Amino acid sequence: MKKKFVSFMLLMSSVMSMTAAVNVSRIEPADWFVGMKDASLQLMVYGKNIKSADVTVNYPGVSVDSIARLESPNYLLVYLNLKDAKAGEMILNFKQGKQTKKVKYQLKDREMAGDKRIGFSNEDVLYMLMPDRFANGNPKNDAIKTMRDKTCDRNAPSLRHGGDLEGIRQHLDYFNQLGVTALWFTPVLENDSPSNGKQSTYHGYATTDYYKVDPRFGTNAEYKQLITEAHQKGLKVVMDMIFNHCGFEHPWIADMPSKDWFNCPEWLLPEYQTPEHVKKIGTVDGARTVNDMYRQTSYKLTPVLDPYASKVDMEETVDGWFVPSMPDLNQRNPHVIKYLIQNSEWWIETVGIDGIRMDTYPYADRDAMALWMKTLNNEYPNFNTVGETWVTEPAYTAAWQKDSKLSEKNSYLKTVMDFAFFDRINSAKNEETDDWWNGMNRLYNVFCYDYLYPNPKSVMAFIENHDTDRFLGEGKDTVALKQALALLLTINRTPQLYYGTEVLMNGTKSVTDGNVRKDFPGGWAGDKHNAFTEEGRTQAENQMFQWLSNLLHWRQGNKVVTKGKQTQFCPYKGVYVIARQYQGKTVMTIINGKKEANELDVTRYAEIIGSHEKATDVTNGRTVLINKNVKLRPRQAMILEF
Repeated sequence: MKKKFVSFMLLMSSVMSMTAAVNVSRIEPADWFVGMKDASLQLMVYGKNIKSADVTVNYPGVSVDSIARLESPNYLLVYLNLKDAKAGEMILNFKQGKQTKKVKYQLKDREMAGDKRIGFSNEDVLYMLMPDRFANGNPKNDAIKTMRDKTCDRNAPSLRHGGDLEGIRQHLDYFNQLGVTALWFTPVLENDSPSNGKQSTYHGYATTDYYKVDPRFGTNAEYKQLITEAHQKGLKVVMDMIFNHCGFEHPWIADMPSKDWFNCPEWLLPEYQTPEHVKKIGTVDGARTVNDMYRQTSYKLTPVLDPYASKVDMEETVDGWFVPSMPDLNQRNPHVIKYLIQNSEWWIETVGIDGIRMDTYPYADRDAMALWMKTLNNEYPNFNTVGETWVTEPAYTAAWQKDSKLSEKNSYLKTVMDFAFFDRINSAKNEETDDWWNGMNRLYNVFCYDYLYPNPKSVMAFIENHDTDRFLGEGKDTVALKQALALLLTINRTPQLYYGTEVLMNGTKSVTDGNVRKDFPGGWAGDKHNAFTEEGRTQAENQMFQWLSNLLHWRQGNKVVTKGKQTQFCPYKGVYVIARQYQGKTVMTIINGKKEANELDVTRYAEIIGSHEKATDVTNGRTVLINKNVKLRPRQAMILEF
């Protein structure tokens, strides 16, 4: 009797599976584009028990190449070939048993060919900002009822403050007034993670939906509108992306597509959620309790290129989780990297971004990231991507740049971040320049290794960012700041500024990262201090703003700075000189590395000065005689043009 009952239940289960409605609740990407060089399209289909479905399509120029059935019953990967497809609405047929579900899917024409998309370059100056901390243009989206974190508290440095895309859009003219030409926002995608009352994911680096702007920042349509208006004002937009990890609340964690979708997910298994396993580690990041199976990255990036690296060091770097709330994606899984590559292409095509900044670049799988870059370069040859490569030695950074001879593997990454310059300029600002190593010698001893880079001008230099102390620290030393900016904007690099530097925003990370990510004054209704306007800024802020703005506008279209040959001189008697020359014109940056008055011995720089007798100091518009020694104030920065 029992056997008959079991057989009956199995039969009923089979019948029900044949008659139950086919469930397709989500397809990513939601639409796609025809005319791409890579005709392959991966569709990630999610729906209860969708794994067993068969998929067909009857649309001209489209065929099903393959279907990947993952371990989770709720995912199905459909690979289509769109080689000869035209724009239009096709029908995807999902069949399970006797049931078929028809799903409409839109194929779109591209707004322009891939080679028409022009990325940022060394002719640009990037202005980095955090949307949550810049300006609140729409207070109605400060808290969203359907999201886990509904807190908006400007008095808490690590909680959400309410800044959004509309706030940025309303201040596009400000960027033109300042003179920057490209905007880099920290990530704008959905971060639907809870806060613990002290910390939140206001920063955007814990993605929970790769195809959706966080509602507290705005909508996809508002993001596109912001970029469109930025373009109308001559501003490019760079999108911050993260392929190394996602947010813990991403649906992939609650329902893993496959056991190898993530690196080191074992600590999440039920058998390790016992007191004896948990007590060995406990709470790691103040927000999540982990057990002894949890593996965190060492944060040491050198093993990735170290010819003598041990396996354990390499695995800790690339497979360990950044923090427990950010699951580490396994880019070695071909389905994962295909998903991520397509996602970047979708945002380029859908909203028209002009570049990508890739977070935590060396933490991800090296070969997979090279495939991503090679694919993007093929599709968008004039586009640009910068990777965060946080090691302060030029040889390490140079090895990550496209076509580097220092690496047996080509990264195809066009632009790398110059942490060596950041490190040395922040040391030099506190030192006297001597005859050998200290002060401005540190900068000289970085640039002398530029032969390591295949393309030095495509190295992004900066003096601070959202992950570092502000250059001003807790002070207001504009003399040191002007020296740093004078170099940043005239050297053979692609320069990046951090929001608020122009109005003397300061702070350190001694207590929390939030102290270097403060709200821009005037970005919120009711702010008593409004640094967006000349009238609202203090005298000191206006002086700094105007000094930097003059320099930025002077740099725009200045071929001497962007194309000119660079010549640097060993610091001599405390004076450091870098010159740029192009088609008979010269720009000469002079830095007095001493805290006392000094002078430039013009005879030492005769090869640059030649027969010129006069020059213009672009920092103040004054005429400077260069046929005799030039007097320098303590720590003066001078940019001569002749």
